[in-house]
Amino acid sequence: MGNTQWYLFDYGMVISNAPTPEDWLNLEDAAGVALMDPGSPYWRHRLDFDAGRTTSVDYWSRVTGREVTPNQTNLLDTLDANQWSHFNLETIDVLEELSSQGARLALLSNMPAPMVARFEEASWTGYFSKMYFSSTLQLVKPQREIFEHVLRDLGVEPGKVTFVDDAPVNIASALELGIDARLHQPGIDLQLELVGP
Repeated sequence: MGNTQWYLFDYGMVISNAPTPEDWLNLEDAAGVALMDPGSPYWRHRLDFDAGRTTSVDYWSRVTGREVTPNQTNLLDTLDANQWSHFNLETIDVLEELSSQGARLALLSNMPAPMVARFEEASWTGYFSKMYFSSTLQLVKPQREIFEHVLRDLGVEPGKVTFVDDAPVNIASALELGIDARLHQPGIDLQLELVGP
């Protein structure tokens, strides 16, 4: 196993900020159902979508409670990607700084296939030499197997990976494997924590 240090970042709520209320309203208008609440069908059916076990048509049909057309699905996928496209500029600054120092950066995100396809050419992907998506791997955080896959592919010991994620359950899973996992929360100075003063 190699000795190279890697920085492994989550996407949603780390690189991107939370969707705005206006984003949710636009998506709800298109879907015809309330979605913002944590117990909404958007979230209840999300894990299967993120894991690549559900197609867009199936996912949005479950979310809306009716059969949706491919055109409607395309609109919903686009609005969904758009609402997760508000960058956390502080994290972007950290990625820029780490990149300028020659650090090795990787991404690990629970993300459905249509969103992955829409982000393929996004500017932020250029920071990462490795990107891992749940829908591609058909594994989701916090499954131990997804972290094991990343470690094997990077070819490093767990202690050589610093992982940044906003979900405590994902942090706990990574820590169990010996990964240096850091919980990202509002107000944390990521620059100070990862790069130093």
